[in-house]
Amino acid sequence: MNILSNLISSYNYYIIIFLMVSGLFIVVARGNMVKKLIGLALFQTSVYILYISPGKILNGTPPILRDDLIIYSSPFPHVLILTAIVVGISTLSLGLALVIRINEEFGTIEEDKLFEKEL
Repeated sequence: MNILSNLISSYNYYIIIFLMVSGLFIVVARGNMVKKLIGLALFQTSVYILYISPGKILNGTPPILRDDLIIYSSPFPHVLILTAIVVGISTLSLGLALVIRINEEFGTIEEDKLFEKEL
C-alpha cells in the first residue's frame, strides 16, 4: 500500500517526464521546423512545471517576517519561471520568424529538402 500511495502522491512528476520525453522526441524525430519549435515549447513547458512543482510548501506562508509564522514558502522558483517564460516566448517567436524567412528564401521548411538544395 505504501508504494501505491507514493505513486499517487508523485503523479505530477510522471506527467513531467512524459511531457519532457515527448517534447524531446518531437525535436529529434521531426524534420518540419515548425513541429520542432512546438516540441521545444513542449519541452520548455515541462521544465517550468518541474521547477514549480516542489516550489510550494504545504502550510507555508509568504515570506513576511512575523513571530507567529514558522514555515515560509520561497517565491524564488516562481520568479525564475516568470523569467524563463519570457525567454521561452522570445525564443519561440524568433524561431518562427526564422522559419518564415527560410520558407521565403528556399520555399520549404523541411530539413531534408533544405539539405538537398544546399548541395
